[in-house]
Amino acid sequence: MSAKPEHYDLIKKPIITEKATMASEAGAVVFQVAMDATKPMIKEAVEAVFGVKVKAVNTTITKGKVKKFKGRTGERSDKKKAYVTLEEGNTIDVATGL
Repeated sequence: MSAKPEHYDLIKKPIITEKATMASEAGAVVFQVAMDATKPMIKEAVEAVFGVKVKAVNTTITKGKVKKFKGRTGERSDKKKAYVTLEEGNTIDVATGL
């Protein structure tokens, strides 16, 4: 299965935080994904782009905070994260890139 251009639109970037690093020790990788992406779409995209077998996909939506920008009230955009659990023996090294 080859990676279609839509797959690259679904997966925006890997998330490298302390919590994501702890998840990677349990065999999971965290990505920021498009807001309209579904779990089956994310699974298909990760398998096609990285060539690994996905065991499970969990998603979470973080609502944007209200912040001040140069004295004016603004709102950060909402973000969707996908915790992708890989099958045994599969790994993705997000530190080195594609």
